[in-house]
Amino acid sequence: MATPGAEEDVLARYRSPLVSRYASAEMGFNFSERKKFGTWRRLWLYLAQAEKSLGLPITDEQIQEMEANLDNIDFKMAAEEEKKLRHDVMAHVHTFAHCCPKAAAIIHLGATSCYVGDNTDLIVLRDGFNLLLPKLARVISRLADFAEKYADLPTLGFTHYQPAQLTTVGKRCCLWIQDLCMDLQNLERARDDLRFRGVKGTTGTQASFLQLFEGDHSKVEELDRLVTAKAGFKRAYMVTGQTYSRKVDIGVLSALASLGASIHKICTDIRLLANLKEIEEPFEKDQIGSSAMPYKRNPMRSERCCSLARHLMTLVLDPLQTASVQWFERTLDDSANRRVCLAEAFLTADIILSTLQNISEGLVVYPKVIERRIQQELPFMATENIIMAMVKAGGNRQDCHERIRVLSQQAAAVVKQEGGDNDFIARVRSDPYFSPIHKQLESLLDPSSFTGRAPQQVAKFLKEEVRPALIPYQSKMGEKIELAL
Repeated sequence: MATPGAEEDVLARYRSPLVSRYASAEMGFNFSERKKFGTWRRLWLYLAQAEKSLGLPITDEQIQEMEANLDNIDFKMAAEEEKKLRHDVMAHVHTFAHCCPKAAAIIHLGATSCYVGDNTDLIVLRDGFNLLLPKLARVISRLADFAEKYADLPTLGFTHYQPAQLTTVGKRCCLWIQDLCMDLQNLERARDDLRFRGVKGTTGTQASFLQLFEGDHSKVEELDRLVTAKAGFKRAYMVTGQTYSRKVDIGVLSALASLGASIHKICTDIRLLANLKEIEEPFEKDQIGSSAMPYKRNPMRSERCCSLARHLMTLVLDPLQTASVQWFERTLDDSANRRVCLAEAFLTADIILSTLQNISEGLVVYPKVIERRIQQELPFMATENIIMAMVKAGGNRQDCHERIRVLSQQAAAVVKQEGGDNDFIARVRSDPYFSPIHKQLESLLDPSSFTGRAPQQVAKFLKEEVRPALIPYQSKMGEKIELAL
């Protein structure tokens, strides 16, 4: 095989489809090398600024030199340094020092590798949540509009995927929305629970900084507070080992895995409804459903969500196992694993939220199909109403029950054995015994009389729980989303 040219190099190596095919540019950047190492330099700057303000001999000129080179990263030099030193943090210390010769002596002063590594991870996790939350809010908003529009449209309910009492299209959608509102709270809580690792030293004791400040505990505490504030956090963890507790990652990925479960359930429902031809996801004018069967309208967006949601749900196993094997103050077997699972969890969540937003903005409802399916099952569901009406008209309940039992079994045989339509009501109409209520049959079979308080529940739920939860995100609702692939 020919060696690819330079312009083809990108195609000659594996690229994660999470980035190359699906995820947004914003989330891709959040987990990029440029964001990571640029944040390292900012953290070194925050540390130097705070140390200077607390009396260490650091000059304005050194600070200015660092500020001028925050994004001037020579990645080639850093890679060469890492290859030589076998240490990524020191490789970037040397690279930063190369373009900041005056500040070289005070870069990373008193710090350990986890000062930049863990604190950057916490910044990236926080920023990742800040990208996901408006997307989740948009999905909820779009589904809320859909639920409101179809709050009164009766549809056949299912339990055990068997026909059950009627609900409405909007009420069923509210089941989806309620799960997503729980996820919105979970993601907000996971983000707000994040603290900064701060300035803690090699085993979390702050010994190096206590030495720098000649035993002044108050200055070490103030250093921690200052750097934490500069990084945009209100609190730092009071105790750490070399790293922040890896249980933090469990909380982060648990919230994302729970979101994955919600979206998998929603999109599975949509796939089942597509099979029933009651509701379909958007289908583009030139979209091809199958290479062999031109008539098909496969629910490929919902299938993509389910496929990726399964991956998202499994990722929580990584931090669970990692946290359980962190010996004493830390071991390094967390590092490679976390490089993969943390990024993939956010990238995957980003993809499925974007895809679900696209789905929710173009859901197509087929009321006539829904009505026909109701009519196939409603006659049997209406038997209790018919019995009550007959009793009110002077009939005997037991006699009525027996006649309905016979007629319903005959109608069921037509449906199951002959493949015909449910003719139970026609049988009731032709039976003189039921003549006292023949004129009532139409009202007794009105689907809206079988949906209970579903429309009222939709209105109350959207007004009192859903819309208020979306208020913080109103300015970020954005336009409709189009999928690249």
